[in-house]
Amino acid sequence: MRNRVVKEYTLKDKFIAVFWLLTLTFLWGLTFPIQKLVLNKEVSPFLYNAIRFWIATFLSALLFRKSDWKRGSILGLVMAIAYATQTWGLTITTSTKSGFITSLYIVIVPFFSYLVEHEKVRKLQVVGFTGALIGMYMLSGGISGYNFGDFLTTICGVMYALHVVLITKYSKQVSEYALLTPQFFTVALLNTIFNLFYQSGSDKWSFSLNALFVATFTAVTATIVAIIIQAKYQKVVGSNISALIFVGEPLFAMILSVLILKEHLTALQLIGGLLMVVSIILGVLNLSEREPEMMERQG
Repeated sequence: MRNRVVKEYTLKDKFIAVFWLLTLTFLWGLTFPIQKLVLNKEVSPFLYNAIRFWIATFLSALLFRKSDWKRGSILGLVMAIAYATQTWGLTITTSTKSGFITSLYIVIVPFFSYLVEHEKVRKLQVVGFTGALIGMYMLSGGISGYNFGDFLTTICGVMYALHVVLITKYSKQVSEYALLTPQFFTVALLNTIFNLFYQSGSDKWSFSLNALFVATFTAVTATIVAIIIQAKYQKVVGSNISALIFVGEPLFAMILSVLILKEHLTALQLIGGLLMVVSIILGVLNLSEREPEMMERQG
């Protein structure tokens, strides 16, 4: 018989964890409008990603010395496509729509979990995915409103979902910290290469101090600090509650986009956004069923 070692967390521990995960969600939501301010106007989307992840590579190399380059590079390839399509799409679509469409990854994760780790897809997750697609359609303004930027952002959501599943699989084999530097390096390198083909002219390599500040801010807060917060506090409240907290990302993106960028939504778009949130919540229900077994393995 195996000995079960499950760490007990106090109510205070859980409140602290919820606070920091909400803070993380706010930071993720903030990245959409502040990146929108500088993308294309002051820096190309790929050069911005390159700067952000070169900074993250340098910082993670200082903090985490051991690296798994094989698994980390695979994760970096997926992450590079995700960030490239997200920031490119953000130059075409609105910050609000980008935040909501990106959040589709939450309901797509179970489907990749089935393909990669053979975890059964639940009925509520199918309902959630269907509802999220309808909500995205409404939020985008229908077929005529669904632009190339929305399409790129949809690809981003799919790649994020694949990245979540792969990082779960690989982190069972090696320390999650050993995967960071190779990931960031791969994202930085590929986005540097992508920028070669993005547009003609010498201005493709130019960037402003504002762009450098935003890239540094997101590299530290939404990349390095985000991973540290996730690693420390997700296990305290469990994957189910964590996923529900992350539903707040598109809501923060919408609120901050209205405040910072003066974006506005029609009534149909608001209904679509609400439908996406409800669908995402349905999609993440019961995700923590296997959590005690996972904690037992960690113990």
